Amino acid sequence: MNGYLHLGHAFSLSKLEFAAAYHRLRGDNVLLPFGFHCTGMPIKASSDKLLNEMEMFGNPPQFPHPQEEDEKIGESEVKGEGGKFKGKKSKAISKTGATKFQWEIMRSYGLSDEEIAKFTDPYHWLLFFPPLAVEDLKSFGLGCDWRRSFITTDMNPYFDSFVRWQMRKLISLGKIVKDLRHAIYSPKDGQPCADHDRASGEGVIPQEYTLIKMEVIPPFSPKIGNVLEGRKVYLAAATLRPETMYGQTNAWVLPDGKYGAYEINDTDVFILTYRAARNLAFQRLSLKSEEPTCLVEFTGQDLIGLPLRSPLAFNEVIYTLPMLSVLTEKGTGIVTSVPSDSPDDYMALHELKSKPAFRAKFGVKDEWVLPFEVVPIINHPDFGDKSAERICIEKKIKSQNEREKLDEAKKLIYKGGFYEGTMIAGEFSGMRVQEAKSLIRKKLLEMNLAVVYSEPEKKVVSRSGDECVVALTDQWYIIYGEPEWRNHAEECLTLMSLYSDETRHGFEHTLSWLNQWACSRNFGLGSRIPWDEQFLVESLSDSTIYMAYYTICHHLQKGDMYGNDHSSVKPEQLTDEVWDFLFCGGAHPTTCGISSSLLEKMKREFEYWYPFDLRVSGKDLIQNHLTFCIYNHAAIFPKHHWPRGFRCNGHIMLNSEKMSKSTGNFRTLREAIKEFSADATRFSLADAGDGMDDANFVFETANAAILRLTKEIAWMKEVLAVEDSSLRRSGSGPPTFADQVFDNEMNIAVKTTEKSYSDYMFREALKTGFYDLQAARDEYRLSCGLAGMNRDLLWRFMDVQTRLIAPICPHYAEHVWKEILKKDGFCVKSGWPKAEAPNLTLKMANTYLQDSIISMRKLLQKQVSGGSKKNANPIHKNKPMLGLIYVNEEYDGWKMECLNILRRKFDTVSRTFAPDKEILSELQKCEVAKKGDFKKIQMKCMPFLRFKKDEVMTVGVGALDLRLPFGEIEVLRTNSGLIERQLGLETIEILSSSNPSDVERAGSHASLLTQNPPSPGIPTAIFLNK
Repeated sequence: MNGYLHLGHAFSLSKLEFAAAYHRLRGDNVLLPFGFHCTGMPIKASSDKLLNEMEMFGNPPQFPHPQEEDEKIGESEVKGEGGKFKGKKSKAISKTGATKFQWEIMRSYGLSDEEIAKFTDPYHWLLFFPPLAVEDLKSFGLGCDWRRSFITTDMNPYFDSFVRWQMRKLISLGKIVKDLRHAIYSPKDGQPCADHDRASGEGVIPQEYTLIKMEVIPPFSPKIGNVLEGRKVYLAAATLRPETMYGQTNAWVLPDGKYGAYEINDTDVFILTYRAARNLAFQRLSLKSEEPTCLVEFTGQDLIGLPLRSPLAFNEVIYTLPMLSVLTEKGTGIVTSVPSDSPDDYMALHELKSKPAFRAKFGVKDEWVLPFEVVPIINHPDFGDKSAERICIEKKIKSQNEREKLDEAKKLIYKGGFYEGTMIAGEFSGMRVQEAKSLIRKKLLEMNLAVVYSEPEKKVVSRSGDECVVALTDQWYIIYGEPEWRNHAEECLTLMSLYSDETRHGFEHTLSWLNQWACSRNFGLGSRIPWDEQFLVESLSDSTIYMAYYTICHHLQKGDMYGNDHSSVKPEQLTDEVWDFLFCGGAHPTTCGISSSLLEKMKREFEYWYPFDLRVSGKDLIQNHLTFCIYNHAAIFPKHHWPRGFRCNGHIMLNSEKMSKSTGNFRTLREAIKEFSADATRFSLADAGDGMDDANFVFETANAAILRLTKEIAWMKEVLAVEDSSLRRSGSGPPTFADQVFDNEMNIAVKTTEKSYSDYMFREALKTGFYDLQAARDEYRLSCGLAGMNRDLLWRFMDVQTRLIAPICPHYAEHVWKEILKKDGFCVKSGWPKAEAPNLTLKMANTYLQDSIISMRKLLQKQVSGGSKKNANPIHKNKPMLGLIYVNEEYDGWKMECLNILRRKFDTVSRTFAPDKEILSELQKCEVAKKGDFKKIQMKCMPFLRFKKDEVMTVGVGALDLRLPFGEIEVLRTNSGLIERQLGLETIEILSSSNPSDVERAGSHASLLTQNPPSPGIPTAIFLNK
């Protein structure tokens, strides 16, 4: 809570809000609370920035001009065209505040300098922003029980007690340990940097390497310098494949790369990049802890030609050579070369061998390269014992610069070589590579020929703005991944509703790799580790079971989110025995001082509401926070209180572009409500998208929603004003076809929208419950003509539409319900609208009618104009006034044969067709095939067969019937007036193409029936002048 809520927050929240409103409309008891997570370093980091800015620039600060800022504070941005500054990652910039000073950000909120100065106290942020968020959410229409709202951190003593109990519970269960572990670490903050502490690099974990100590053979060359004399000097190469070290032919460096010789201890010196040395210094591999000591700096060119003695290599001496694709931002900038199994190494060595000019360019002597041949070390099942050489030849790779080909070659040989390859060199010869790897690594480490080295697998920047390292930290860890606990977490996951296969796969993948997580910090806001109060509970660890706290907190806080002293219960009375009694079935506490009646009341309320049915969050939290929630529930609560459901969503874009403060493509919730209104904002959030893909909030949709909703209100008022004069009443005659269709469309809308809401697919619910229903109403209005619309159906439509849109647009719905429809009570409590089972045959009949009108209109235009051919003569000089509509209600001929074959070859149990070759074989045997060239018959039949197979999957096996499930002639005759109006004809006749006398009605135009014959579902027409 270090700012206003924005549309990203609102998008995730809207899913929960729509779900809660839907269940409330159905009559369910719904609890939707909302709390404010203030734990962690963002607020503290922001307040510290304000302090720094006051120290540097005064109070209020007098900031320098932009050109001076770089000198003053060293902003890490890149200058682009026109002198504009471009940040590499807008999300990172907004988190670190790199685009402007923190003071300026606060001014953008409309705060005075006097007020901003108060924010140097981090707790002032907690007093300022959460109440504003409550205002915005109330304006948004959030159906929340605000009595249960709270903030985290020790500012709320009741929640603080809850978190301390949780941590004591975990350590008592053996789920928390203290140990040395590698963790992503912010040197500037002096603590591990968890996902929520990062400006960029969320989800990045430490990557562990084996650091091979390649000894530089003395005497040292002048390039190395006298300063290293008497030291053990090593080129330190990071590798993920220590088992391949037998095949080393050389080491690679980047010629223009920057390297240094760094003291590791009193005797050893490693040559590598500063970035790698910095990581090592935080892993207790530096003479000075957390401070790399560089004795001398080099370029890669200075290192070329160094003689090396490398562990396990069959070549006793190898040399350092140039490679132009070495990355100094990954690993150590020193790379071991194993050309037998690395396509990159093979091509780089091959080029040096075959191109004397290339050697001369970098001062490479022949004896450093030419004597060295590929050393076979692994037998690959597909590519033999020189897999890199073979694949480069097969793929015709000519240069080390053919990046795409080399990457593809690497993928092809690495996986097979590791999982199915066999060692053919060294003491582990004959062993599978994947088994030998760990044994060879263990040997290298035990013999002090290598060390363990870790670094972030990708770049990580903390919210404080510094690049993170991997540090060996003495921390408290939650032991996620422990086998028995993981089994319980996996069991919990199988019982949960996740509403998406992609979401489930994300959780399964996370459970497969997640392990110990550092749960303690020494910087930021939060609750203290109760047994080691020098540490704070990390921000992703104090918010894993807070849902349980929602169920009882209103009894403790009395509606005050800060837990100020308004309660009969004192925080110190909330002992572990009390929390165990409330949440874990513990014994009734007798000495806590809290009344038994209140304890029982809180326990009953927890038991009533728990477990929670739904938690909504962004997909990026699957890999940490949400999985932590599963683990913690599985540890602390009995199985019947484990979570029931998560719904995860993607991030939100604005107008198809990433939401970003730095580009101005950004809206707070407050701004969106002011610009569009609450309901139009909610409407556009629902329309933005469902599922795990990134959603898109479109301003045009929000503006259109304003017009749609206000236009609908005006239409309802108009209908109610004239209902007695122009509307038919039920009982005045039998319902028309249009009446039946409209009533059926409302039944369909109720049922399909109900399913969409139940599946939490709110975009689909908006489509079926509003857009489709509006289209049905508009079609009904058009179909009724002079007969007029049915009053009762319109009343039903207004009722149904209002209820179906109520979860998404509650302000609109309540206004219509109360002020226009004059109904009692609240729409949101009125119950889900009743609907009969949809008549799918009637739906098909209406679709047939509407499609037929469209096709006949096109046919009329074609006949009037003479078609699309140049110089074509129109059939009619005057506008036709008579339409002869011909219908063929049953498939015959070759189409009938095709349908008979498909019926025989369809398995109604598995709902699958026989293979195409069987269907073709049946087609070849049928009567139609015997009468002509089978290839021509096959070309004619196959498109129809494919169409009908697809139709079966959509509408069912009825698609294979020879007739449609309704009478086509009857439907068209019933709606002849509508067809005449739509086509602008005086008269139409509905005729059968199988009746000779009907065909004679076409006279000289009967040939048109041959050119465009009707078939079931597709009538044709001939238009005549009377």
